[in-house]
Amino acid sequence: MLQSPPSADSSRPPAVNVMRTLGLEPDSWQTDVLESTHPRLLLNCCRQAGKSTVVALLALVEALFVPFTQVLLLSRSHRQSTELFRTLLDFYLRLGSPVLERRTAHELHLTHFSRIVCLPCKEETIRGYASVGLLIIDEAARVPDDLYRAVRPMLAVSGGRLICLSTPYGQRGFFHDAWAHGGDDWARIEVPADRIDRITPAFLAEERRALGESWFRQEYCCSFEAMEGLVYPDFARCVVPAVPASLAGKPVGGIDFGFRNPFAAVWGTLDRDGVLWLTGEHYSRGKPLSYHAEQLPRGVTWYCDPAGASERCELRCAGFAVRQGANAVRPGIAAVTARLETGTLHVEAGRCPNLLAEAQLYRYDEREGGKGEAPLNEHNHALDALRYLVTTLDERHLARPRRRSSSDTLAESSDASAAAARRSARDPWLDLGNDALWTRLT
Repeated sequence: MLQSPPSADSSRPPAVNVMRTLGLEPDSWQTDVLESTHPRLLLNCCRQAGKSTVVALLALVEALFVPFTQVLLLSRSHRQSTELFRTLLDFYLRLGSPVLERRTAHELHLTHFSRIVCLPCKEETIRGYASVGLLIIDEAARVPDDLYRAVRPMLAVSGGRLICLSTPYGQRGFFHDAWAHGGDDWARIEVPADRIDRITPAFLAEERRALGESWFRQEYCCSFEAMEGLVYPDFARCVVPAVPASLAGKPVGGIDFGFRNPFAAVWGTLDRDGVLWLTGEHYSRGKPLSYHAEQLPRGVTWYCDPAGASERCELRCAGFAVRQGANAVRPGIAAVTARLETGTLHVEAGRCPNLLAEAQLYRYDEREGGKGEAPLNEHNHALDALRYLVTTLDERHLARPRRRSSSDTLAESSDASAAAARRSARDPWLDLGNDALWTRLT
């Protein structure tokens, strides 16, 4: 048992030696993790690969070997970050609790001024930490983007390391963006199930039959799958590079009230042809209504969550034009879908990231055999704001098509002229200047 920080004098990094001292032989990819010194590390691992084990050990060794080191453990919930801390604590106790100063259910303080803290997934409670030597985000694919943005500055002064570990969860969020588009800023380690000897081919075959191909690839093959059963599977096609410079119309927006759940607002312009152009969003948790009011643009007619009567009243008192939105879920989904299909909903690229992220996760309840009409009540706050807006705008138009836009008419006219020109080019006899086509009237 270790009664003081282990000596770093070894032919191998101390983390590998400590793991073997605990009777655990690291997999080859775990050795890569323990030996890596890259400041930004992504671990894309299948279920039961051992990612929590190796990261907990790495965090413990960092605190033991480097005095004055602050290690933070973060996950999608406090329960999950606590589970990671318990794994770490088990290793620490098996090493004989070296250089212990104080231990609680969520923190470990060492006599050389290092400490390890596990945190809940709440932006408002984690901003007080600074000079972090190692920041670990477990289940990173499910951690909200706003929380990720809140914790990154903790590494600014210390130059500390950031390790994100997860099984994929759709093509959305900071974890997917970093994996797919992070470039050289990140080192990446991918661990599919076929690299784990402890997971048998027979078990994987059974899981493939039970989960279906898409979920199996996500859970065991490290694949960032588009979610099955999405409510708006084609939502991404409404994204446009930019709105027209001459865009004019009525400023409108939708609001979904929330506190622990996000307060979500989206807004834009309803043009003269009835096309809705979304150009902004506000998405935040744990803030008072006064804070949200400062983020919302004035001069917009807002269609709001029908359940938020007191919030609507407060916004009216603050000078906002507020209306009660329509709340029927199924007609609302149909109304948004109709706009997606007719091309009368556009989202300016880069302006509504949370709305687009939710659209990749909002799905129907699979417990109903994939045939139910009720979506899961999650990942839908910005989408609910959009639904309140669209359903109210399109009320009494749901059973008949909206008026075709002038741009559509011009485009079709142009297409028709082009088609006529192509026909003429193919067959000169059909040209209008061919006298043989005409009968002279006398």
